Amino acid sequence: MGINISVASPPGYEPDEKIVEYARNEGLNQGTRVIVTHDPGEALQEADAVYTDVWASMGQEGEQKERLKAFKPYQLNKEMLKKAEPDAVVLHCLPAHREEEITNEVIEGPQSVVFDQAENRLHVQKAVLALVMGDN
Repeated sequence: MGINISVASPPGYEPDEKIVEYARNEGLNQGTRVIVTHDPGEALQEADAVYTDVWASMGQEGEQKERLKAFKPYQLNKEMLKKAEPDAVVLHCLPAHREEEITNEVIEGPQSVVFDQAENRLHVQKAVLALVMGDN
């Protein structure tokens, strides 16, 4: 896509290495980089967009307590957001577990485009439905 990507996660929760390697190789062709780190501050350096998600998705409820402990240092809060570019936007695919992966202050803050993002997703989903349902 021609963009630099940094991913921060606790040890043991890194993205699939085959996908990371593929992305890194593609990045070489584009002159971009892919970083995977355990340091959220490193991942936020020079970030123009910061994207977070829930720490335990559907089907991972049995891991909830373990994940809460592992991911707590990765919470997107006001202090963490200061490590990104001053005008960086904040994204989240919703629903958010407020005060877990993202604080109320950040999701409701001036850098958040979370609700615009959700509205755009709604229109995309409607377009997909229209496409698969045909002319009806």
